[in-house]
Amino acid sequence: MPMETSHSKLPPPPGLVASLMAGFDSVASHIAVILPPVLLDLFLWLGPHLRLKEFLQPFINRLPSLVSVFPSNFPDLATVQTAWTIIADKFNLFIILRTFPVGTTSLLSFETSTQSPLGVPASLDAGPFIGILGWALFLVFLGWIIGALYYYWISIVALKPEAPLLWKSMQQAVYLSLIWMGLMFFFGLPALLVVSILSAISPVLGQVVLFAGAMILIWLVMPIFFSTHGIFALQLNAFRAILNSLRIVRFTLPNTGLFLMTFLVLNQGLNFLWNTPPHDSWWTLVGIAGHAFVSTALLAASFVYYRDINAWLKAVFEQLQPQTTSAKA
Repeated sequence: MPMETSHSKLPPPPGLVASLMAGFDSVASHIAVILPPVLLDLFLWLGPHLRLKEFLQPFINRLPSLVSVFPSNFPDLATVQTAWTIIADKFNLFIILRTFPVGTTSLLSFETSTQSPLGVPASLDAGPFIGILGWALFLVFLGWIIGALYYYWISIVALKPEAPLLWKSMQQAVYLSLIWMGLMFFFGLPALLVVSILSAISPVLGQVVLFAGAMILIWLVMPIFFSTHGIFALQLNAFRAILNSLRIVRFTLPNTGLFLMTFLVLNQGLNFLWNTPPHDSWWTLVGIAGHAFVSTALLAASFVYYRDINAWLKAVFEQLQPQTTSAKA
C-alpha cells in the first residue's frame, strides 16, 4: 500500500500541448530566429548552384563502352545515361549546408529543381574529385557552425538560460556531429551497399529492405534525438548529452515517443503543403517562410520539453529514492 500511495503522488509528466504552445509562442515573440532557415532556402533557391558536371561527364561519356564490357548490367543505356545526366545537370552540392544532427532546417535541401522566378540559377562547377572533396569538407564544417549558432539562438529564445557558453556549445556540437558522421560511415555505408545489391537483384526487394531500414533508423535515432539539446540546454559535453538522451527515452518512452511522433508528423506533413507552389513562382516564398516558422517552433518546443522532462525525472527520482532506501532497510 505505501508503494501505491507514493506512486499516486508522483507529479505528472510534461504535457505535449503545453510544450508545443510554449515553443510556438517563443518563436512568435522572437520571429527573427527563423532567419537562418529562410536565408539558407533563399540561397538554395535563388543563389548559384554547385554542380558535379566536370566530374561526372567523363563517366557518362564512357557508358556506351561499358555496355560492351558488361552488357547484362545495362539493359537500357538511354535510361541510365539520362539519369546520370540529370544528376550532373541538377544536383546542387550546396545542399550539404543542411547538416545533421546540428544544422539549419531547410525546405529545399532535398530539391533538385533548377527553376526560379529569376530564371535558371548561375552555375558553378566543383571540378575534379579533389575539388569536390574540398568543397564538401568546407560546406559541412560551415553547416555545422551555422547550425550550432541556430540551435544556440533557439535555446536562448525557448529557455532563456542565464549564462550560456557559446564557444563551448559550438565545440561540443561539432564533436557530436563527428560522432554521428562516424556512425553513419561505419553502419550507413554497408547498409546502403546491401540495399544497392538487393535492388540490382530485385527492385521490389530493394524497396522493401529500404523501407525496413528507414524504420530501423528511426527506431535507432529516437533514443539520441535529444543529444543536441543536452549540449545547448544543459551545457553537457557530447558524450554525456548522448547518455542523457538515452536516459530520458528509456524512462519516459510512452510520453517522449508521442512527442517525437507528433514532432515528425507535423514537420514532415506540413512540408507537403510548403512544397505545393512551383519553384518558378514567388509563392514559394510563402512555403519557405511557413516551413521556417513551423520547423523552428517545433525545435523550440523540443527544447522546452527537454527541460521539463529532465526536471520531471529529477523530481520522480527524488521521491522514489527515500522509498527505495527504506525498502532496502
